[in-house]
Parts: sequence; C-alpha cells; structure tokens
Amino acid sequence: MRATPVQAVDAALTAQGRTWLAAAAARAAAEPAALAADFAAAGRACGRGPLAAPGWEGWTVDEAVRAVLLAAAPAPAVADLYARGDRAERRAVLRALPYLELGAGAVAPLLEDALRTNDTALVAAALGPAATALDAAAWRQGVLKCVFLGVPLSAVAGLDERADAELARMLLDFAHERVAAGRDVPADVLPLLRRHPDLLAASPIHAEAGSPEPRRAEAARRVLAQLG
Repeated sequence: MRATPVQAVDAALTAQGRTWLAAAAARAAAEPAALAADFAAAGRACGRGPLAAPGWEGWTVDEAVRAVLLAAAPAPAVADLYARGDRAERRAVLRALPYLELGAGAVAPLLEDALRTNDTALVAAALGPAATALDAAAWRQGVLKCVFLGVPLSAVAGLDERADAELARMLLDFAHERVAAGRDVPADVLPLLRRHPDLLAASPIHAEAGSPEPRRAEAARRVLAQLG
C-alpha cells in the first residue's frame, strides 16, 4: 500500500495545522468520544485544498486529516460519523476505510449506502480500494451505477481484475439501451466489452444497425465500429 495518510498530509499542513492534527490525533487515541467534534472541524483547522502528494491525486487535505484521526482512534465509530456527516465527511470516511482495521461486515454497509445515492463523489469513493469488501453482485451494481452517473471507470479500484462476463452482460444491456435511444456508449465501457466476443456476437446491437430509425442505426454502427 502507498504511504499512510499521515505521511501524505504532513507536508501540506502549516505549522498550526500540524499542531492541531497532533493534538486531535492524541485526543482520538485517548478519548474516542472526542473524535466526532475534531472530525467535523478538520476542514476548518487544516484546510480543504487538494492534497499535493504523489499517489494521492483526487484527495483533499481535510480528507487525509480525517483519515489520520480515524486511524488514531482505537475503535472509530465509522458508521455514526458517516451517518451524521455532511458530503465531505462521508467521502472522507469512505476513503479512509482501507487504512482502518475493520472487517467486511463493518465496511460493506457503508459502501452499499453510498452506492444507493446519486452523489458521484460518494459513488466514486465507494468503489475505491475499500470495495474489496463488496460481494461480486454489489460490486457489479456499483460499476453499473458509475456508468449511469457518468463517473469515469478509472475511479473503480481493481476493475481489470474483478470485471467478469456477468458485468460485461450488464454493460451490453446498458449499451443496447443507449443505442436504442440514439446515444453513444461511454468510451471506458468498450474495453470491458471487447473481452467477451461471444457476448458481443449475440448482442442485439448488431440488429440495431439496420434500424429504420436513422439515429438508432447510426448509434449502433458507431459503437460496433468502436468495438471492432
């Protein structure tokens, strides 16, 4: 695993911010009940700008600070912090999960809740490294949710390893719906479809290329050309 959040965030903090974080982490370790207040205050105390550290692209300073606080607490009440948090705090919880010693039984419900929303930031965070806690069916639905919401599939951790024929079938159904509406299929879906030429050969998209509706036929021809 890459560097821990505390290593990544240190250079991004002012001296005042480092002092605050050290004190807040000590409070979290000694008095877990203090965590909620400090968790909410992290952005005000340390800043909310992008975290400029290699390998942490897309993170913000307050997210990394919150991950440090969660890791410092002996038994962080992540479900409570997630439930009570605003959008930024919830995303921080989701992103911090891989750095906490929690079982899949504690992690999966949080990810599943995020995937029930239409918040692209939460959906993307739920399909980060913590998504190993999701079973195959929930993970596939999460990937499909990304496609529907326009979340780039580059946000999905372990996509190449976990993508299977069932996911390809689901994405082909989605692609057919797009074609039937005369719309293009997102480009990042296509590599996953190319892995399964047998499914592609049986897809009704081929028949759509002969549709009497011009937009529908053109959409089908475009995606078939892109699929090779």
